[in-house]
Amino acid sequence: MKEKFLALERYSTGFAMVVACAMMALAACLGLFQIIMRFVVEAPAEWTEVLIRFSLIWMVFMGIPAAFRRGAMVSVDVVYRWSPPRIRRLLDWLVCAAALTLVVIIVWWGWDYARRGRVQTVIGLEDVTMFWAYLALPVGGIFSIIGIIGNLIDPQRLELETAQ
Repeated sequence: MKEKFLALERYSTGFAMVVACAMMALAACLGLFQIIMRFVVEAPAEWTEVLIRFSLIWMVFMGIPAAFRRGAMVSVDVVYRWSPPRIRRLLDWLVCAAALTLVVIIVWWGWDYARRGRVQTVIGLEDVTMFWAYLALPVGGIFSIIGIIGNLIDPQRLELETAQ
């Protein structure tokens, strides 16, 4: 069961990271396109600004699960280093509970915002509603929950190894 969940977690976190990287690439390409259109062609494309904002929102919320999985999101390094192994495990559970509480709240309110944003159109993209921007919160949150639980089951503290 543990191995199956960790396999699911590896797949879901990998997928979320691919989406985050794609959104970053999209934002960079749209930014370059916007610069060319504005300063070379002298006909600015207003819609690119909105899409850059949307892609950055999605990039952040789809990148968060990888940070949670690697143990780099909520970091209590000093307390963790000075604690005996039994206290460390308790600290793992406390950090997991706090992170899960926060992410569940983000999922709950994110979904509520997304539902409410269905009627709010975006300036520059009148056919697109804010639903798509707000949807990043619950979707990223669900991927984050899987990453948080994965980190509790199989802790990875990669930030401790690179800290000086």
